Amino acid sequence: MLFRVKVCLEFVVLGVGLVMLVGCGGLRFAPGQAQKQNAYLHHRTVQATALRAVAEEASPVLQSLSQRATGQSEAIMAYYGLPDELPESDTLEQLLSGENEQITQAAGVAAIKRPDPWDVADNLLEMGIAVAGVFGGVFGTRALRALQVARQKSEALREIVQNNELFKQQNPEQAGTFKQAQQSQSNETKTLVAQMK
Repeated sequence: MLFRVKVCLEFVVLGVGLVMLVGCGGLRFAPGQAQKQNAYLHHRTVQATALRAVAEEASPVLQSLSQRATGQSEAIMAYYGLPDELPESDTLEQLLSGENEQITQAAGVAAIKRPDPWDVADNLLEMGIAVAGVFGGVFGTRALRALQVARQKSEALREIVQNNELFKQQNPEQAGTFKQAQQSQSNETKTLVAQMK
């Protein structure tokens, strides 16, 4: 039991360290409603294109490509899941409507959002604190204190980085002097701070 707690807490600390070092570029939010609606609209648009290619007697290659795209879009739609509310897509006019274009734009905006590394690290630390609190005992108490200190240090570092960035924005004439003052930092610190920005 103690071994499991220790492994779980080590995972949390490792996770926090990785998030702070690497960032959240590889992490993504789960698909939201706009993304699910867009995947559905994409599938319906590809279906309509395949039907139109057959109706207009397009080349066999174009017909085959549009049929293949229909199957591929089904897989994409299955991955995202169906939205709570299906957008209007029964006619070509509905597929090409401004309302559906807005859904596509909203999905594009949502797709580029990434979790804030600070929030991910805080959540991992909170999870570790919760695990340590549940298991208690001497090891749990020590782990709880260590994680609480790590969280305080993370919050302090976050404030320092944010305030430094604010200072540089408000005092652009001092940016050169500010950077020069930071030259004595270790390479690890410089890398960590650069990634946090």
